[in-house]
Amino acid sequence: MLPPKKILIVDDNPLFVNFLVRVLEGKGYEISVAYDGQTGIQKVRQNVPDLILLDLKLPDLSGEEVLEKIRATHKQIPIIVVTGHGGEQVAVEMMKKGATDYLSKPIDFEILLKSIQDAIEIKEGQLQDMTLGEWGSLEFFFPLLAHEVRNPLHAISGALTIIKRRSNLNDHMLTQSIRIIEEEVQHLNHFVQECLNFVRPPNPVLLTEIDINEVVSIVVNMMTHIFDPQARGITVIEEKGPQLPKIYANYEELKQAFLNLGQNAIEAMPNGGTFTITTSFKIESAPKIEILFKDTGMGIRPENMKKLFRPFFTTKQRGTGLGLAICRRIIEERHGGRISVTTEENQGTTFKVELPVHPKPEGI
Repeated sequence: MLPPKKILIVDDNPLFVNFLVRVLEGKGYEISVAYDGQTGIQKVRQNVPDLILLDLKLPDLSGEEVLEKIRATHKQIPIIVVTGHGGEQVAVEMMKKGATDYLSKPIDFEILLKSIQDAIEIKEGQLQDMTLGEWGSLEFFFPLLAHEVRNPLHAISGALTIIKRRSNLNDHMLTQSIRIIEEEVQHLNHFVQECLNFVRPPNPVLLTEIDINEVVSIVVNMMTHIFDPQARGITVIEEKGPQLPKIYANYEELKQAFLNLGQNAIEAMPNGGTFTITTSFKIESAPKIEILFKDTGMGIRPENMKKLFRPFFTTKQRGTGLGLAICRRIIEERHGGRISVTTEENQGTTFKVELPVHPKPEGI
């Protein structure tokens, strides 16, 4: 039998606390209580709870101070702010400072219990992610997400086709509305596909002998048709090293990774510029092919560098935040290579891809 989940209540209202204790102990939780902020912080240090219920108005410290002090040392504990003070703006500020949820008094206890359950489940999911590795339970979640999202998307697309057939498309407002729906469906489909690409297991059968220069030429050709760099004032330059050795790789995956890097470069130059792809053969500690993707765009802010390859991190208004994460997974995990980046704000960015040159794998 699993031990009960521990909840710490930090609140100076004895009547409210006693009521909470009765309700939560009745649901099987183990409860401890602190009637001021300092005691609450001390109890967290002595016996880390699974969740904290925190009031904003305390006799010694503000709830905000308590939140910040606990978050400084315990980033994983779910903290639900439960208070009769403040409105939506306070709720937003508390969430920014690390609160998991914000509930206003008087409390609907069904909502409170659901909030507690959800917060603990999310924490356990995060711990499972850390146990499973860098990509964690995303491997299991994304296929489920794809199934649940694609079915209604197909229904929306089918219904939209019928609406277009039976509507007066001379109506400007109607055609504009239809176009917006189509674009949003397309965007969601793209997002779902990115999720599936991210977790798709490698398939050794798809490894073939590849000429990297040929892949680069095809990607540049695709970019010309998809992004029309010339119309954006962007010059694309190919500097391909001669007689590169062929490598064994997944052709479609490398093409996708290179196209993602090319798209990033194009989008980083809204006022035009130059995008250069350079390939070369290097013999250092081990033979490898080096591909440089260099733009003369806006560069990357220093504070974003560490987050660049994280899933869902994006600075784009319509980005999925999976493009570079997919690139790293393809290059490093599936091909034993390396991807790195150098940048200078307002000067440009260079992504360097290194792919090892290996003998022909067995079974190919």
